[in-house]
Amino acid sequence: MLKRVYIETYGCQMNVADSELMFGVLGREGYVRAEKPEDADVMLVNTCAVRDNAEQRVIGRMGELQRHKRVGTVLGVVGCMAQRLGPALLARVPRVDLVVGPDAYRNLPELIGLAHGGQRVSDTEFRSWEHYEDVPAAREKGPSAFVTVQRGCDYRCTFCIVPQTRGPERSRQLADVEREVTGLVEQGTTEVTLLGQTVNSYHDGDHDFADLLRALGGIDGLRRIRFTSPYPTDFTPRVVEAIATTPTVCEHVHLPVQSGSNAVLKRMLRRYTRERYLEVVAELRRAVPGITLSTDIIVGFPGETDEQFEATLGLVTEADFDDAYTFKYSVREGTPAVRLKYHVADQVASDRLGRLIEAVRANVRRKNMARIGETHEVLVERPARRGYLMLARTRTNQLVLLDLPPTTIGEYHTVRLTGTTGSTFTGAVVRPFATLKAGSQLAVL
Repeated sequence: MLKRVYIETYGCQMNVADSELMFGVLGREGYVRAEKPEDADVMLVNTCAVRDNAEQRVIGRMGELQRHKRVGTVLGVVGCMAQRLGPALLARVPRVDLVVGPDAYRNLPELIGLAHGGQRVSDTEFRSWEHYEDVPAAREKGPSAFVTVQRGCDYRCTFCIVPQTRGPERSRQLADVEREVTGLVEQGTTEVTLLGQTVNSYHDGDHDFADLLRALGGIDGLRRIRFTSPYPTDFTPRVVEAIATTPTVCEHVHLPVQSGSNAVLKRMLRRYTRERYLEVVAELRRAVPGITLSTDIIVGFPGETDEQFEATLGLVTEADFDDAYTFKYSVREGTPAVRLKYHVADQVASDRLGRLIEAVRANVRRKNMARIGETHEVLVERPARRGYLMLARTRTNQLVLLDLPPTTIGEYHTVRLTGTTGSTFTGAVVRPFATLKAGSQLAVL
């Protein structure tokens, strides 16, 4: 039997969590993880479909992975791009053996078996009941973990392909999430990030997102809770209060706005105005002093005028974001935006993106310079990509470079911010490693 599987992951945190889920599904059938594609009997590429360049990158990567195919090797495309293109992907990339959507990972062992037998197979059926509660994810050991609490989306933003690739919104039972997080903490995890397409609209029929935050906040040994990505108008008073009063919930919210123009927001079918978005920003800042906010912004959406783009630039200043992920609109076949008139010329969109990036960077640089000298608790996550330093993260989601050994991964330190490159900080430890002992009493070693 085929026993060595390699999974390459593109896209969002939910795809990372889904890859861990697939390792769990296949691990139950005796598969082991391969670190390199050339060592694998099964090669799977977990894909993103949000932007065209992500799909083109995957198509190119599939061509590269074909070089590692040998007799009996299975090459598959899984995830959102697989769901969007379905069986057509088999024709587009002739040496692909299987195409599997996000709701069909449970069937991977059987589908791989069919592909090994010479069939080219596809399963992109939506299964609204599928949450994979009975499948333990096979995660790399570490202090942080992604936990999917909601799948799919019922919003119909005109630019977004997610409803077509992830299906309708459905939430896991609170007790199932609580049981999974408790198990993670018992294995040494101290920070979880809750995942959902519109995570703060979570509702299992009896419990809302506020209930979920409070329940997880009561788990002994859990130090930090993060979540992504929320929808602005799903921050109900109950949810805002839960964020403010649950000590383990971190003081950072990623709050996608997409545009600062009401006319563009209306064409996007976003369910808020610029004014309502700013009200949500104000509500969060009043409830959680010191909270940081990041966002997503799209420029060049069909029909966007110079004046509407200037409104977006103005929002960056007015909302005073701590960071922003900026994108040029990408046409997605199957979305309503394709049918909108007056598509913005690519060069115009590129120029606007450049101006937006500079405005965001200037705001981030100004805010971060003002933070030098502050003291923060950080969680040491991993070695930095360059040099000998370690990368740590504050509760407010700032990255800090520290002169610590790799053995400190998973430790919490109190540090003083000593400098900044504009986005990342340097820091110095001012208090020894702190950990939680039995009974959740903070002890300094």
